[in-house]
Amino acid sequence: MNIVMNRDGLPLPHGRGSVRSRGPVKYPIAYLITFTTYGTWLHGDRRGSVNRENNQYGSSFVAPAPNLCRKERDTLKNPKFLLEKSQRNLVLKSIFQVCKFRGWLAHAVHVRSNHVHIVVSGNEKPEKMMADFKAYATKAVRQSNNSTPTFKKYWTRHGSTKYLWTKESLASAIRYVKNEQGEMMAFGTAYKQSHERE
Repeated sequence: MNIVMNRDGLPLPHGRGSVRSRGPVKYPIAYLITFTTYGTWLHGDRRGSVNRENNQYGSSFVAPAPNLCRKERDTLKNPKFLLEKSQRNLVLKSIFQVCKFRGWLAHAVHVRSNHVHIVVSGNEKPEKMMADFKAYATKAVRQSNNSTPTFKKYWTRHGSTKYLWTKESLASAIRYVKNEQGEMMAFGTAYKQSHERE
C-alpha cells in the first residue's frame, strides 16, 4: 500500500484531498529511499524493524523479538550479504548510471556495508526507483571480479520511501545521508562522487 504524504510529511487519506484524487500525479521535490542488504536486518531485530502491518508513517517499529529474529535467520535463502569496499563503489556507480539513464537527479547517495541511502528527484514513484536501483546494483555486484559467491538474494524485499515536499526536508535528508551515518563509506552526489580508497 502506497502512503501519500502532504507537504508537512503527514499521511493523506485516499479520496479526501489526497494527491491521487486530484487527477494527475504530483511528485514531491525528492525522495529519501533506503534499502538494506539481504539478511542483515531481520524482523525482531533489537534495532527495531518494519513489517507489512507496521509500515505506516510514524508507526512504531516491530518490537525486538529474539525468537522471531532467529526463525527468520533460519529461513534465509542464502547467507546474509554484506557489501565490501569495492562492491560499495560499484553500487554507487550503478545508482548514478540509473539516474543518468532515467533522467533522475541524485542529491546524495551513501552506500554502506549493509544498507543504501539515496536522496533522489524524478517524476516517478519511489518504488519503481528503488526497484531500478536494486536491479542495476545487483548486476554490478554480479559482474564484479570479486570472490563473492552468487547469491539468490542481495537485497531485502522492499525498503523505506520517504516523500520530501519542502526544501528544508530535502536539505535535512541530504545532511542525514552524508553526515549522520558514521564513518563515510562510498558517498556521492550528482556533482561529485567520493569513492572509498582501496
